[in-house]
This record gives sequence, C-alpha cells and structure tokens, in this order.
Amino acid sequence: MKTPDMKGRRCVITGATSGIGEATAAALARAGADLTLVCRSAERAEATVRRIREAAPGAQVDLVLADLSSQAEIRRAAAEILADPRPIHVLLNNAGVVHLSRTTTVDGIETTFAVNHLAYFLLTLLLLDRVRESADARIVNVASEAHRFTSMDFDDLGHEKDFGWVKAYGQSKLANILFTRELARRLEGTGVTVNCLHPGGVSTGLGANNHALLHRVLMFLGKPFMKTPEQGARTSIYLATSPEVAAVSGEYFANCKRKPGSRQSSDPEAARRLWDESERLTGLAS
Repeated sequence: MKTPDMKGRRCVITGATSGIGEATAAALARAGADLTLVCRSAERAEATVRRIREAAPGAQVDLVLADLSSQAEIRRAAAEILADPRPIHVLLNNAGVVHLSRTTTVDGIETTFAVNHLAYFLLTLLLLDRVRESADARIVNVASEAHRFTSMDFDDLGHEKDFGWVKAYGQSKLANILFTRELARRLEGTGVTVNCLHPGGVSTGLGANNHALLHRVLMFLGKPFMKTPEQGARTSIYLATSPEVAAVSGEYFANCKRKPGSRQSSDPEAARRLWDESERLTGLAS
C-alpha cells in the first residue's frame, strides 16, 4: 500500500514506541509527515526516533513525554503540544494497555478504562481547537473487535463490583467506538473527520506488563496466525492519509474497509451518556 504524500502535515501519535504505533509513525515519516510522538519512556522514545530516522532520513520527529494514566500529565502534554504553533492535521490515539488484575491510576480510576478511553477523550478535547483550526484534519482512534465481548456498564465503569480483564478491555474498546461516533456527530461540517479501527490480531508487546513469560508463550503460539506490526498498522495509516476516506466520519474500519460494529457501538444514547460520564471523570464537565 503506497502512502499518499504527507509533506507539510503534522501528525500527533500516542503509543508509538513499539508495535503498530511505531510502524504507523515510521510509515507516516517516510511519506513526509512531521511527527509529534507522545511517549511514556524517554529511553524507549529516543530509540524509536532513531529507528524512524533510519527508515526516513531527515524526518522531523518531536517527543512529548507523558504517562497517559495520569490526567495531570495528559494536560501537561497537551499544553506542550499546543505551545508549538504548528497545525495538527492528524491526531492518532493509539496507546493501549491490558491488565489481568484490577488496578487504579493516580486519579483513582480503573487503569484499563483510564488509559484506553479517558486518555483518548481528554487529550483529544484538549487539542480539539487546534485540530479544528488545522482542517482539513483527521482524528483516528485505535479500537478493537474485543468491543463485541461486552457492553457498557454505566453503573460500574470502573469494574469495582465485577472485574475481568476481557470485560474491562472490551468495554474500553467499545468506549473508543462510541466516543468516535459522538465526536464525529459534534464535528460534522467542521472539516475534521473521526474514525476508528480494529488493527487485527497483531504480534506486539500489548499485555506484556502483566506476566512476561505468559506473554511470550502466547505470542509464540499465536504468531503464525497474527499480523506483523506493519500489517496491523495499515488501517491506521489508511484512515490517516487516504483520499478515499477524506469525507468519511464516525465509522469503524477493519482491513481498510468499513465494518459494522456491535449493536451497542452504534447506539447514539449510549454514546451521549458515555460522553457525559467522560466529561465528569476528566473534569471537563461545564
């Protein structure tokens, strides 16, 4: 797949130090995009920048360090990104986690929901005025087919009563799709599109934070059936760059094609309710 020319376009990407995030960043850099990478680890981020510059000599890559489990750090990262006067043509929310047991963030929120959904929500809304000013512009959210495994439990978003890692991860990915639908509705007519995607089963480090040996065994057993990070990145790259989807918004994609999500993922009332809850949990409610 040939990536369209992205020269002069600035892309902000979270979770780009490995896996599909790094593969996406490298492809966008090769296409001429300027990159701003939001990363947690300085050491891993600097190694990623070196690899990207090897793949795309002369690439413009800036780093913003932030732990996306902390809303204070997300706000600081957004302020640092906005301090650069350049437009934001693409915002790619890619960072994600899986936790086998229930943990909470410094803000007291269940970690999977906080990182996989609320970080997308908060960072996007903090950057949204700049993205609007940069139109035509695109927001891309990495979701997952795991959203089909569960439904939104608005009475227990933090899974205090009943935690299961599949349920928690699936709900966070369902939230990505509902957020995409509602944001697209609110941005209609602005020149900013919002879409989300399932990257496929990809051999990455997702989940390695829980049990390193178990992760290695599962990756070894599953590798013959899984995509490479480069293959998994194709739909993210497609949604960030392709003229074919320049006017498409509020959709869920897999393998570079629109795909119906679960029934609840298209429920406008659930999308609006999630928006209201997300505003409350991030302190953005008016």
